[in-house]
Amino acid sequence: MTVGNRLTDLGMRAMNGVHRMLLFVSGGRLGWTIGTMAAVELHTIGRTSGQRRSTMLTAPVHEGGRYVLVASKGGDDRHPFWYSNLVAQPNVELTIRGVTRPFRARTATSTEKAELWPRIVAAYAGYRKYQTKTDRDIPVVICDPRP
Repeated sequence: MTVGNRLTDLGMRAMNGVHRMLLFVSGGRLGWTIGTMAAVELHTIGRTSGQRRSTMLTAPVHEGGRYVLVASKGGDDRHPFWYSNLVAQPNVELTIRGVTRPFRARTATSTEKAELWPRIVAAYAGYRKYQTKTDRDIPVVICDPRP
């Protein structure tokens, strides 16, 4: 792993830590939205460790119980670890405003992504910039509630 990759991963962990600290210090009053986007905590099962993993993310599109996540990793050339985990095990959980519920995650089809992408970049224009930074097609993940 290159030094640049290590720094990117460390930066991602640090942002998650700061976000969790904000939620903790505010007693959950701050940090569940970022601009117009919902903030969620995604819980996956590690594809190699089998351990529960959690990460704070934004959901630029959320409606009807469905949450859309973007596996951008800030435009890095590698998929985020959480994305690889949910591809291996799509039964995930999302914590939304302190309530954890089961979801089924899947990568959007190219047609679905084309429909969602304008709404995603309208919520946060940085996603468009992230896509220009990498040759990787940034996956869009659709999380549907499980019964």
